[in-house]
Amino acid sequence: MNSWPTLYCPPLSPAINFKPLKVATVYGERSFAEFESARMYVCGITPYDATHLGHAATYLTFDLVNRYLRAAGTSVAFVENITDIDDPLLERATRDNLNWQDLAASQIDLYCSDMTALRILPPDSFVPATAVMDLVSTAISKMQANGFVYLVDNDLYFDISTFLSDLPIPLETALAIFAERGGDPQRVGKRHPLDPILWLANKPGEPGWSSVHGYGRPGWHIECAVIAARYLNSEDFMTSSSGNTLIELQGGGSDLIFPHHFMSAAQSKALTGKPFAFAYMHAGMVGLDGEKMSKSKGNLVFVSKLLADGVDPMTIRYALLTSHYSADRMWSNEILTSALSDISNLRESLSRELVAPTDSVISKMADCLADDLNTPAALKVLQEWHRETQNGAVGGSPGELARALDSLLGLAL
Repeated sequence: MNSWPTLYCPPLSPAINFKPLKVATVYGERSFAEFESARMYVCGITPYDATHLGHAATYLTFDLVNRYLRAAGTSVAFVENITDIDDPLLERATRDNLNWQDLAASQIDLYCSDMTALRILPPDSFVPATAVMDLVSTAISKMQANGFVYLVDNDLYFDISTFLSDLPIPLETALAIFAERGGDPQRVGKRHPLDPILWLANKPGEPGWSSVHGYGRPGWHIECAVIAARYLNSEDFMTSSSGNTLIELQGGGSDLIFPHHFMSAAQSKALTGKPFAFAYMHAGMVGLDGEKMSKSKGNLVFVSKLLADGVDPMTIRYALLTSHYSADRMWSNEILTSALSDISNLRESLSRELVAPTDSVISKMADCLADDLNTPAALKVLQEWHRETQNGAVGGSPGELARALDSLLGLAL
């Protein structure tokens, strides 16, 4: 599927010393020092509602990774999926008396528009789950041959027992989260309560696909496992033995740590025999005025609504950069107002012919990003440069700094 338009990243001075990107993950710190190329997979939207600020914060996080690695000379292959067949989508379509495919298409279009406005670099491959049904079926057959698949009534389940030692959270917590996020720990006939479904037999009124496993549709986790492996590896990834992991980076929101990323990684290893990813990065959640932002509370802030109200997309982007990507944070009108003031300051200084020195500013900004994407520190460096410029310091290049802001932070000012 076509994603949104490609964006231009201005070239930066070869004099910049880009340090290796280091990131904190669920499984410890990781450094990308050893990689000349990186395969990055980011879990995409389930297209049943518009892009909210939680989505925006997540995709901005991995856009920063993408931009930094590319600027540092690392080749990046970037794939993102679309979960365009899942219970929430079907439930919303039924509730609103819509065709589920039409609902998905409209929300994908809106998402692409929002990503374009926020200057998120598009993926190399933007893959809907509905495009890989044959691949999913083949993968399930391979895992079945490897002894990881069993039948409950007409549904196929994945035996997770081999991988439970890798659980990133306590088992009791995992069981509670699993029940909240589409799992069925109480189903009779399962070998273990955490076993996830691989292939769901068709239910009346729901879409389905023909396969050797019967007419139905796949589970959530196997879709991402095969899309990431296939589109970031060779066609024979199920039998290929090259490389230490299938990909270098798995990304998404922190709500995907469990079950989704854990389950996808387990199924991928059962399929290929390899660890799935070198690093797992997760963006924090975004709340509103002291409360968790959620569809059930009806307090989601949508990017498209902010844009329709005339908010500059660069102000939205800047506001999201004021918090560290991994931290849960609150959104408020005050944050947006403060971001607008900071953006105005930077634009005013960048419009001058004589500005404070910029070489050190660009280097410090790059160092902040190399240190686990420390965007709050990078923005402080920029605001200090603005103050120095206002106080009459000279010797810098506003054009060079503007290009660095665009290339590294995605701020086109």
